Amino acid sequence: MSLQPLDPRYTPYRGAAAGWGALRSVAHFWLDSKQPFKNLRALLKTNQNGGFDCPGCAWGDSPEDGRIKFCENGAKAVNWEATKRRVDAAFFARYSLSQLREQSDYWLEYQGRLTEPLVYDAASDHYRAIAWDDAFALIARHLKALPSPNQAEFYTSGRASNEAAFLYQLFVRAYGSNNFPDCSNMCHEASGVALGQSVGVGKGSVTFADFEHADAIFVLGQNPGTNHPRMLEPLRDAVKRGAQVVCFNPLKERGLERFQHPQSPLEMLTNGSEPLNTAFFRPALGGDMAALRGMAKFLLQWEREAQASGAPAVFDHAFIAAHTAGIDGYLAELDATDWDSLVSQSGLSLAELEYAARMYRRAEKVIVCWAMGITQHRHSVAIIQEIVNLQLLRGNLGRPGAGLCPVRGHSNVQGDRTMGINDRPPAAFLDALEKRFGFPVPRQDGHNTVEAIEAMLEGHAQVFIGLGGNFAQATPDSARTHAALQRCALTVQISTKLNRSHLTVGREALILPCLGRTDIDLQAGGPQSVTVEDSFSMIHASFGQLRPLSGQMRSEPAIVAGIAKATLGTHPLDWDALIADYDRIRDLIADTIPGFQDFNRRVRHPGGFYLGNSAGERRWSTASGRANFIANPLPDDLVSPRVRNTGLEPDLILQTLRSHDQYNTTIYGLDDRYRGVKGQREVIFANEADIRRLGYAPGQKVDLMSLWDDGIERRVKGFTLLAFDIPPGQAAAYYPETNPLVPLDSYGVGSHTPTSKFIAIRLLPAEDDGRIR
Repeated sequence: MSLQPLDPRYTPYRGAAAGWGALRSVAHFWLDSKQPFKNLRALLKTNQNGGFDCPGCAWGDSPEDGRIKFCENGAKAVNWEATKRRVDAAFFARYSLSQLREQSDYWLEYQGRLTEPLVYDAASDHYRAIAWDDAFALIARHLKALPSPNQAEFYTSGRASNEAAFLYQLFVRAYGSNNFPDCSNMCHEASGVALGQSVGVGKGSVTFADFEHADAIFVLGQNPGTNHPRMLEPLRDAVKRGAQVVCFNPLKERGLERFQHPQSPLEMLTNGSEPLNTAFFRPALGGDMAALRGMAKFLLQWEREAQASGAPAVFDHAFIAAHTAGIDGYLAELDATDWDSLVSQSGLSLAELEYAARMYRRAEKVIVCWAMGITQHRHSVAIIQEIVNLQLLRGNLGRPGAGLCPVRGHSNVQGDRTMGINDRPPAAFLDALEKRFGFPVPRQDGHNTVEAIEAMLEGHAQVFIGLGGNFAQATPDSARTHAALQRCALTVQISTKLNRSHLTVGREALILPCLGRTDIDLQAGGPQSVTVEDSFSMIHASFGQLRPLSGQMRSEPAIVAGIAKATLGTHPLDWDALIADYDRIRDLIADTIPGFQDFNRRVRHPGGFYLGNSAGERRWSTASGRANFIANPLPDDLVSPRVRNTGLEPDLILQTLRSHDQYNTTIYGLDDRYRGVKGQREVIFANEADIRRLGYAPGQKVDLMSLWDDGIERRVKGFTLLAFDIPPGQAAAYYPETNPLVPLDSYGVGSHTPTSKFIAIRLLPAEDDGRIR
């Protein structure tokens, strides 16, 4: 076996997060947009009153005024969307879909904004222009021809506005379906399920201001330096004022170690930086539940010692008695869980578990934050309920400086769910729709993302409509997802930029170009604003700032209304009238969704308004009427039986992750600054001892094959092995390149969230038709 030298495009990063590196990156993308001066004006209106909400992540805004309220990734998102490059019928006349499929995801999106509606011509393998009315008529013809409304799938990306999402769900339910596969199914669905059962509301309980009062902030399974850079500032401020920031992450991400504030002249001029954590724990993949339970078990031990000695209590007994149910069953589960299992499964030593527990105990007010490192496991619902259990023991819920904080990805993924994008909607929501609009709404459960792919594969779903996003690449088991879309009679993509979903077509296919967050939305009633909801349940107005590249582009609400009108006529309302003035849509939202009363007046207040959170107010919308301790057993084995049934032992457990030049499936560039990777994405990070144990060398290329007992080979080829500071037995690689390795039926119990953070893989010598590549 020939060994290849270490790839010179990989050099471990030694600098701080943000700082000069961020400024250079922002400048590069600003100039590359081809309209830098227009975009500079747009950037300065990002997250400002009267400006537009950042199209990047869902992290909330500081209430303080400031001229610059965007981060590096926000600047990339704005310049990426506000490009001068165009993708139109002339572009597709030059390229067939077969030719475009040979291009990378990065190349596809780099081509620019979609500027006119297009229909796929199978005979020539090209898209060609189509009139808007003809496109709507084509969709309506397909929808009306289906034997059942449940044979259509209506996907939503979390970047859709509240107004677009509300109209979309209203149209689909008037059509007769609850099939709402959604991007949240693939990221924070476990958070919604777990929190709903434990505290009665599937959202975080904290506000931005709570971070200023917390004594400790625990950050679990999250890399804010890349995925939520604006979060770094409150973490830095917390450390500076003496609070503890405690991180649990297998990878020592630079954004959780040191931070150089780009708006601090002293730090920039001296090239100084501030630490972002006071303790860093590196659990095994999937071992967070065991780590949290170990902390809780220590608290129980100390509570009993305090009771015996007459010392102050460790538990908040008054809170537990007044607000919770199930404490006895949970404590019994703690007693039944042995220390050896906790140490083995967590990947942490007993001393580390005790140290983490002491840091938690010393803090009077604790916030726990988490993201996909927690939610994309088979037992993610149980992990999150263990977080809640830990917080309930000391009353760290429903008071300033304490609470639960699932950190969302897409900028309005939380708002979409609030608006009713839900395949299993609560009865109260459906009752409100039925009362307000006077039609019988469908009551049966719809399809989530995994179920939608299965339905398309089996031929039970024939129409797919995607409101934003990149379904073909964002989803697991890529080959099967692509095959599912190709089995449809019609696929429709409502999009801003070209991506691989546009090339993964049904027998007929449409591309409908929509306005982005940065674009001025001019309707009959004048320029319109839309609204979004951030991770802290704040509702903001967003006003586009740039003239659209083409008069053929339409807003998402207008496109949804056009489809609805073509399909349903004026049932259950006049769709055109709503689009003339979005205040009318917001009035309907106020009529049907709690918390939105007087919506139009309140959202015009600078900074928007707080929607509220019942758990944050210690009101528990659960069956027990209390916050529930839920005693889930610790998994016997983190590796699925479907892996064990293959009879093969995994070489490594792989997690998928983003690079720093990436947001979800959007690839801004081929560098990953904080991990030291340049100009490449097909890499796998592994411990050097593991690389050599398996008979390879750093820099060598390998194929990755996942283990699952369904007879399907899942393999990606030609990945470069990079020796990285990662715990033994683990590996990491970028998605969507490694999404083909995630089996469709490997998902979270109770959530259907793909297990993208725990993939059992084997390494094989690289081959591509017999050639090393």
